[in-house]
Amino acid sequence: MPVYSMTGYASASSGAAQAAAEHPDSKPESSSHAGAPATSLSVELRSVNGRFLDLSFRLPDELRMLEPALRELIGGAFRRGKIELRLSTRTESEQAWPQPQPAQLGKLAQLQDSVLNWLPKAAPLSVNEVLHWCKGAAAQERLDETALAVARQAIDGLKQARRREGEKLVAVLLERVQTLRDLADRAEPLVPEVVQRQQQKFLDRWRDALETTGAAQTIPQQALQERALNEAAAYAIRIDVAEELARLRAHLDEITRLLDAGGEVGKRLDFLIQELLREANTLASKAASLELINTAVEMKVAIEQMREQVQNLE
Repeated sequence: MPVYSMTGYASASSGAAQAAAEHPDSKPESSSHAGAPATSLSVELRSVNGRFLDLSFRLPDELRMLEPALRELIGGAFRRGKIELRLSTRTESEQAWPQPQPAQLGKLAQLQDSVLNWLPKAAPLSVNEVLHWCKGAAAQERLDETALAVARQAIDGLKQARRREGEKLVAVLLERVQTLRDLADRAEPLVPEVVQRQQQKFLDRWRDALETTGAAQTIPQQALQERALNEAAAYAIRIDVAEELARLRAHLDEITRLLDAGGEVGKRLDFLIQELLREANTLASKAASLELINTAVEMKVAIEQMREQVQNLE
């Protein structure tokens, strides 16, 4: 199952211009309303990250009633993200006048006769008024069905765009996971080395102190060695990060498993990123050498980079 990003853009359009571009050799179909202006629609979808599914619509007034259907279409395709849908219409040959049809003129004549029966002094219709009435009453295309079809195309396009973006984010996350594994492998042997150096440091300090006080001849060398070992053991317990590294590797394994499984993994990955950061902070607080501190800092940088990418996943 693929992993989807919440960031994407898609658009789709439908109209006479698009049909002509797709079928340049096709002839226009005859219509009972020849000369009527053709209306084309375009749908744009913009998506950014969000905690939940947040939808906003910008629709022309004549298509405002489609919002519930559009909301259902988008809700069936996406689970998270802030998605904005813009639907616009454009009428080709805005100034073109339709050819009045006999049925229209007959209906208009009936209406005029009815009005004159009730209002004998009313002025008859002028040619300009008749043309305006025919233009306004001309049969319009059923834009609602066309708008929903174009919206479905845009939704499919946005889904593909979010999928492509998700694939890129997965590749980045897996690269960061490998970076953290390498850093954990680098940190693991550093602790014994630090303990060994600290043990020698304790031993040297004890010898210096005994020589300064003149008690070096009274304390056996074995006792001095045991005391240094005890101090080093206590120090090793304080700086031991084996548990932190084990938990960090376990979290990395779970992140890899989720990315391989796919689906809606954004929220679970966000929780795991918080746990990774917790382990890195503990590692930094226990760091007793410059090498461990640098390793912990590199871990935190990689984890923050993962957090930025995870926040864009659905």
